[in-house]
Amino acid sequence: MENENKTEEVKTEEKLSFVQMLSAKICKCKEDCKCGENCTCKEKCCASWSKNKKIIIAVIILAVLIGGCLAGRAYWKKIDIGPDAIKAKVQTFITNNAPAGAKIDVKDITKEGDLYKIMISANGQDLPIYVTRDGKKLIEQPIDLDQKPAAQDNANTQAAAKTEAEQKTDVPTVDLFVMSYCPYGLQMEKGLLPAVEALGNKIKFNLKFVDYTLHGQKEVDENLDQYCIEKNQPTKLDAYLKCFWKNSAGTSDACIKTVGINVAQVKSCVADATKQFNPTEKAFDINKDENVSFGVQGSPTLVVNGTVISSGRDSASVLKAICSGFSTQPKECSAKLSATSPSAGFDDQATGGSASSGAACATPQK
Repeated sequence: MENENKTEEVKTEEKLSFVQMLSAKICKCKEDCKCGENCTCKEKCCASWSKNKKIIIAVIILAVLIGGCLAGRAYWKKIDIGPDAIKAKVQTFITNNAPAGAKIDVKDITKEGDLYKIMISANGQDLPIYVTRDGKKLIEQPIDLDQKPAAQDNANTQAAAKTEAEQKTDVPTVDLFVMSYCPYGLQMEKGLLPAVEALGNKIKFNLKFVDYTLHGQKEVDENLDQYCIEKNQPTKLDAYLKCFWKNSAGTSDACIKTVGINVAQVKSCVADATKQFNPTEKAFDINKDENVSFGVQGSPTLVVNGTVISSGRDSASVLKAICSGFSTQPKECSAKLSATSPSAGFDDQATGGSASSGAACATPQK
């Protein structure tokens, strides 16, 4: 009978909250202090409890926290198989699943929060992927559910991208935000330039840059070169871009000479822009205000008259998107342009035109 009572008492305690359980233990302490009719022990016990109860509670809470932390550390240690094992699993997965002829290599691996970030080289393009620490799940991009969008209340964020411009003007303003080494940015440029050339001076076209980069210092340098070419010698930008797309080996200097761009002018502009904006891979702030205004999330982002446009990357689709910004569409909007999506990436390592209109170079923070 006594054992049954004790079992029932344990079950009752298990149902109690932490605070209730603590109170129950206090009462039990008082009851156990009954050691005589004068209750001397009980009084001493209760006096001791009254004097030290804050310390006792603190010790109990600390013990619970330490126990929880140790359990958590043990849990994560148990499921983390380590960077070498993760890298090997990813390499095996790529070997077994990559398309024939694709050249994909696993490069650097680092820890980011509860994931491993792995840089892979796909046909010469560096791209990040993420893998859970137990090596069981591959994630293209982690999403921070606690992070609020930079332009949460902006109607022009990419999440609310439209298929046509909301504002109509006689001379539409067309802004294309890219990263110079982003394969999808290059794909959009290839589709957009024929439309821009067909419309000529009937539109105002601006090549702009996402306010961070993903492809190293070479992208920072190339963004600066293209920014300065457009700023000082805009009529030569199209020819320069067509030359730049051809070779992934970094042909900027050769293309500047081929197109006949003033080298000294570009270098002077780059020096001034570097001093003014201090561009880095994480903060390429030359077009920062526009990035914030339009809620730019990655490369490419097409904006017509202030509206973020979701468009296919073939020239016919881009022409239609741009022409949606005219008050009265000119005859050039009827031009017959290619409806085939151009290849993504540089011409010497093209991955084909299958990338969807949503494919972009972007980070979780964006």
